[in-house]
Formats: sequence, structure tokens, C-alpha cells
Amino acid sequence: MSVLREVSRLTATQSQPDPRRGVYGISVAAELVGMGSQTLRLYERRGLLEPARSGGGTRRYSSEDLERLRRIAHLVSTGVNLAGVAMVLELQDANDLLRADLESQATQDS
Repeated sequence: MSVLREVSRLTATQSQPDPRRGVYGISVAAELVGMGSQTLRLYERRGLLEPARSGGGTRRYSSEDLERLRRIAHLVSTGVNLAGVAMVLELQDANDLLRADLESQATQDS
């Protein structure tokens, strides 16, 4: 019985794609977030995101990249310019790292 549970657990784990894995091409990613491909390229040039690249150099966007693009779109829609967006994203990323570190320390202390 435990073997069946382990197989089920592994199957369930494998069915959930890694949110950091780049799987979407630029045209699909652009459509999913409601932006143009050129906008995604602009955001990459400005350093707002860095999609993975295939062996041939094709951009591959992950689920995390799509979420980041949605955050960028929200900030831009509220009137924040791209320099401000970069600062906000940097602060959010730093905050996420600090929270993860705190959670890790809390787990170790327990």
C-alpha cells in the first residue's frame, strides 16, 4: 500500500510544472498577459525580467515570469514609470528573500 501512495505522490508532483521553468514562447507569453511581444522585449532590455533561453536562444517564459509581467502591467497602469517599476520589483524581491529567510529560521528554531 505504501508503494501505491509513493507512486501517487510522485505522479502528482510531476504533474505540477515547476513555476520557474521556462515553457512559454514569447508570443504565447505575450498573449497570456495581454501585452505585445515588443513590450516583453522592452521589459527584458530594461532589466525588469530575464526569461530563460533555449539552446537556440529562443526566449522561454516561466509561470513566475508571467506573474512578474502582470505585476509590471499593474504598476505601469497606476502611472509608475519603468525606472520606478524596477525599484519596486527590486524591493519586492528583497522582501521575498527576507521573508523566506525568516521562515527558514523559524522552522530551524522549532
